[in-house]
Amino acid sequence: MATMPAYTPYDGSAQPFTIGLHQLDLKDWIEIDENLLAYLDEKKRLFGLHADRIFVEEKDTREAQAEVLGLLCAHLVEHYPDIYARSGNSIAITGWPEPVELNFGQTAPLLRAAQLVQEDLILMRKDGKRGWHLAAASLSFPSSWTLLEKFGRSMDDIHAPVPDFNAGTRNAGLITRMFDNLRPDRSVYRMNWSLQPDGEFYHPLASHHKGALYSDDDLASQCYMRVERQTLRKLPVSGDILFTIRIYLDPVNALKKHPDCRAVAKAFCRQLEALSPAQLNYKGIMTIRERLIDTLGSL
Repeated sequence: MATMPAYTPYDGSAQPFTIGLHQLDLKDWIEIDENLLAYLDEKKRLFGLHADRIFVEEKDTREAQAEVLGLLCAHLVEHYPDIYARSGNSIAITGWPEPVELNFGQTAPLLRAAQLVQEDLILMRKDGKRGWHLAAASLSFPSSWTLLEKFGRSMDDIHAPVPDFNAGTRNAGLITRMFDNLRPDRSVYRMNWSLQPDGEFYHPLASHHKGALYSDDDLASQCYMRVERQTLRKLPVSGDILFTIRIYLDPVNALKKHPDCRAVAKAFCRQLEALSPAQLNYKGIMTIRERLIDTLGSL
């Protein structure tokens, strides 16, 4: 039975195709819930299948990766003491069969860090040639993109397919200034949403191909709302920025559990109606928008 969605940014609280940043209290940096072990198990399974697509690194990022691992370990032990317990160079996770070794040897520290949490972890670095670019990442749950196409690319290149975010746009300039001005003591977060035709977390397929995957059957039974909670934290030693992505995945029918189901569904419809053709195509819902609006109206 579907449970109520944890977040509903499609209710108007977050506008699509805007930056929409909010100040983040660092005590809320990482979100751990009752699904932790299922996420970790899925990460382990996916890494066994797609290791070269899930982890990438520039060779000079290991020190920054270790900085991430140190910050993350301290945070988890402090804020989730019933789940994480550190003993020497390992952390035990309640219910997980083996401790995560922190004396990583040949294993990249960022990969170790990703084995502790439900979030995906992306390290952004600035240099004189590319500006801010993707320098290392552990991405088990991609949302219509792949590490191999974005690795080493500049921010402008990464956002080139996104309507109104390509090089030279106001949003592109705002993102660069935000990255430049981010401070270690002032982290931020934002929410994003998309839709997909199944309940899989690993979704590298480009959004504009997803429309063809919906059948003529009941849309509510096959359409899932994919919510991303994204955080940005400036690392105090390296000066790099850690971008975290936590995926929440709910079937459309889960909205029936929401106490304000009708209001949320109506707000969702308004967002769908307001999307431009380019935005609809980017989100992969051009072919199902009217059906989805009808479905939401019947909840």
